[in-house]
Amino acid sequence: MSEYRSVPRRQTLRHAEIIISAALAFTCSVGNLTDAGALLLVRSESAIPDAFELTIGPCDDRHACRVIWRRPGEVGVSFERAGGEI
Repeated sequence: MSEYRSVPRRQTLRHAEIIISAALAFTCSVGNLTDAGALLLVRSESAIPDAFELTIGPCDDRHACRVIWRRPGEVGVSFERAGGEI
């Protein structure tokens, strides 16, 4: 089966943290990753807001994220660029 996406995805199972505020964060796993976004594996997709900061370990890579789609246990996000552009 061919890959029809404009950006190829790299499969991974890295631990990450969805940061909502200084007092609220959720752990998750990154299922796949590109320079433009990621697939996040979460316990409850409905608890994740439309925009948040994502920290991907162990290097603590940080990304401002916007939710593009939701499925049970999964959230697809795009990484925002400087200036708020997606």
